[in-house]
Formats: sequence, structure tokens, C-alpha cells
Amino acid sequence: MDHGTVNPSMKLSDQDINGLGQVYYNSSEDDLIAQALERGEGQLGRGDTLLVTTGKFTGRSPKDKHVVRSATTEDTIWWENNAEMTPDAFDRLYDDLVVHMGGKDYFVQDLFGGSDPAHRLDVRVVTELAWHGLFIRHMLRRPEAAELAGFAPDWTVINCPSFFADPERHGCRSETVITMNFDRKMILIAGTEYAGENKKSVFTLLNYLLPEQNIMPMHCSANHAKDNPVDSAVFFGLSGTGKTTLSADPNRTLIGDDEHGWSDRGIFNFEGGCYAKTIGLNPEAEPEIYATTQMPGTVIENMVFDPETLELDFNDDSLTANMRCAYPLHYISNASDTALGGHPKNIIMLTCDAFGVLPPIARLTPAQAMYHFLSGFTSKVAGTERGVTEPEPTFSTCFGAPFMPRRPEVYGNLMRAKIANHGATCWLVNTGWTGGAYGTGSRMPIKATRALLTAALNGTLVEGQFRKDANFGFDVPVACDGVDAVLLNPRDTWGEAAGQAAAYDTQATKLVNMFANNFAQYVPFIDDDVKACAIG
Repeated sequence: MDHGTVNPSMKLSDQDINGLGQVYYNSSEDDLIAQALERGEGQLGRGDTLLVTTGKFTGRSPKDKHVVRSATTEDTIWWENNAEMTPDAFDRLYDDLVVHMGGKDYFVQDLFGGSDPAHRLDVRVVTELAWHGLFIRHMLRRPEAAELAGFAPDWTVINCPSFFADPERHGCRSETVITMNFDRKMILIAGTEYAGENKKSVFTLLNYLLPEQNIMPMHCSANHAKDNPVDSAVFFGLSGTGKTTLSADPNRTLIGDDEHGWSDRGIFNFEGGCYAKTIGLNPEAEPEIYATTQMPGTVIENMVFDPETLELDFNDDSLTANMRCAYPLHYISNASDTALGGHPKNIIMLTCDAFGVLPPIARLTPAQAMYHFLSGFTSKVAGTERGVTEPEPTFSTCFGAPFMPRRPEVYGNLMRAKIANHGATCWLVNTGWTGGAYGTGSRMPIKATRALLTAALNGTLVEGQFRKDANFGFDVPVACDGVDAVLLNPRDTWGEAAGQAAAYDTQATKLVNMFANNFAQYVPFIDDDVKACAIG
């Protein structure tokens, strides 16, 4: 039996998905919470939040992602980075999954991927768990009731955690599978309850489709100056580098916290919500995000709480360091109503340097920006992927390799062209370690990072004095109001004890060599000015 608002000629049965139990179309937040509670998927928290856990999967499973290899994708997918699946294996997986779904209740959300009507994608998300329906309703853009009446999905995502794949039969790596079929315009997710797979699958899809429209898809947060959408900024970075925290600046308007497109009209958010890490969340440093953890409908994922008072423990990572909350964008008081902005005046590349080598901020030339964009250096932070328990240095091209279906140069050249056409000042910002590597140093003070970003965005930092970094060749400011000058020279933060300077130099040499070794793969595909930025 069907419930809710749906295009009468575009039900699941019209997509040849039959034999299900109750199907709930486009349920409201309140209805989805009620269903989740009734089904024992979670419990009500303070402020009518929904408290849930995701079992053994508390992060993404990037090695379980697949793309169906066919004539459509043969020459366009970056196969070294994307595991293939045959069309026949996908068909068997789909058929077995639909049989498994028979007789069970499902929740359908018809949503938009993208805030710009000219470029958005109509996506139907079918979920076995009611709270996954709530999650994705927060994460993507919600159509008006009149739009739902005629909604016809471009793509369909089916998420069924209780189905476990057979690697031999289904041509996948394990019982967990996330696979994308461009011929059938369908994404299947099975064997994991981690909600982030829902949104990242749509992001990966947009990363493939949008470059064909000369749109740069970006794993970034974005904001703009108050009352001035033209003065926008984007913040690239992997999970754990501070995209969500740093873009939620009370003195600027938030466009979005994770995924955006850069078209000929400017930038636009892919999403309608935020998916913020909550470990160590501080009500003084991050009051807006902290407040959402007691707002109606916010999904509180994998957080430890007091069973009697329901008080959340923001420091207990016994379930995972990747504890999160998901909430609609309008819960942030300074969020943009349109989720649109002008061409960015500043491009921030966030990195979490576990070596303690990089300065807290550096100015990049356009060629250096492409070099660091293709390099995508950071440290995977505990919990964001399975098996990562402490910071792990890595190079994730375009600051989002797990979500890049095309070769990196496609995105790098798009970004370079956008910068050339519209102009932008580019910065590399280190939110990782200072005063030593992981284990001896400490995380970069967030107040210092905020002060440096404020100065970069308002134009005062670029007017100051800079020094040339001996290791990487970029420009580093020598002073900034509100920032201890010693932070701006990482070598000095390691202390004056005998051997500390030499220890820093050893780490710096190690990191420089890692950059050089990693970048060798891009040299055949790039121009000479970018090659000239190569270090080591």
C-alpha cells in the first residue's frame, strides 16, 4: 500500500519495483521520526532529536564502491580509482536485491541534487530505514509539494542495509556494496547502515555528470560576505579538515558545508543540509553547530549519551571518532536562503598535516593552486573510513579522490580555467599539527585559523609582508593580528631544545619527498608552469 505525496505515474511499481509492503512517499520529518521510533531504529533525544547508531560501519567503505563498466563509461571513468562491475553482475545484484525487498516496508524521498534550478538533478532515494529517509531529506534539496506531483527521477538510489552481497555472484569485493550504473541510471547500496553513503553516492554521480556541462564539482564548503553574495569563498578539504566548522562563520553567510558546483553563473550548493562531525564540539568555538544537536529532527549519529538524562558526550569516541549530526541548512541562523553565490574571490584548500611541517596559511599562485589541488595532501582523521584509528597522511587528489569518477586532470583543468576566467586568490590552510608531529605536537588552534581566514577573506592579509617557504616555495605571511607570530613559522614551533630544528627539517624533507613521489603520476598530463611548481 502506498502513502504520501507522489507523482501518480511515477511510483515504484512504475519503475518495475513490485511486491513491497507499505511504501511511504516523501514523509515529513515528524512522520519519519515516528516511524523510526516505532521500528526501534533509534530513540528520541533532547530537543526531539533522533539518536541512532550504525553498527559496525561507522564510516564510508571506499573499497566497496563500484562503477558498471560499459560502452557508456569505458573511456570516461578513472578506472585506477574506481572498481569495475560488469553489467551482468549488476543485473544479478539488482534482481536479488529486489527479491530481498519483497514484503518489506520502504521509504521514498524525491529530492533535488543542486540548488540551482538550471543544473539540479532529480534523485529518488529508496531506503529500508526510516531514519535514512530523514537523513537524506536533510541532506538534499526538498521540492515543493507542487513539484512532487510531477516529479520524475533522473536517477534512483536504493539503500538496503539488511541485504548482503555475494562477492562471487555479484562481482564485488565483500558483502557490502555501493555500485553505480550509468546505463540504468541507478545506484545500489547494501550491507551498511552508515548514512553518509547515501549523500556521497549522489555527490559521486554529480562529479561525473557536471563536467560535461562545464561545471566544476567541488568537495568544499562555501560562504559569502553578508549582504554580498558576489564576495564568496570556497573551502576544499577532506573530512576532518574543518570545512564545516570554518565555513560556519557567524560574520558571513553560509552557502553550504560540503559539496558545491561552480558554473558560469557562480557557485551553488548541492545539498539542503549539513553533516557535521561532533567529536570535541565546543559550544563556545562552534555555537551554531553545537545548537543543532538539540534541535527537532537533527539526526545524532553514533554518539554516546547518558541513558537517563540523554545528555550527549562529545568527547567519548568509544563508538567512533566519526560521530556526527545531520540537520537542515536553515538550522544555521546565517545560512543562505538560496544556497547560491558569485564566482569565488578566495579559494581555500584545507589540509590536516600530521607531520607538523606546513604553516597555518600560505598564499598560492594559480599554478601552485593546481599543484596542491591535484596533490590533495591531508591526513585521514580517525573514524572517517573503516580501519583508520589515528591520523594517516595521504594524498587524495582534488581533496576528494574517493568521489572522483573521472581522471583528476579533468577537475584540475576545470578549476584552473575558472580561476583564469573569474580571478581568485588561493590559499593553503593547515588545520593539522603544530609544534611537532602527531603524538608530540598539538592541533592548530582554531582561533588562530579563524583569525587568519578572516584576514584572508577581508583582504587585509594579502596586503601584509610575506616570506618564501624554503620547502614548498609558496608565500607565508609573517604577521597577522590576533595570531602568535611563532605559529607562522612551523620550524620555530618545535621548540628550542637541542635537535628540535633538525627534527623539523627531517620531517620536512620526508614530506617534500612524499609530495614529489605522488605528483610524478600527473606530470605527463599538466602544463609546464605547473610542472615548475613540483618540489623535491
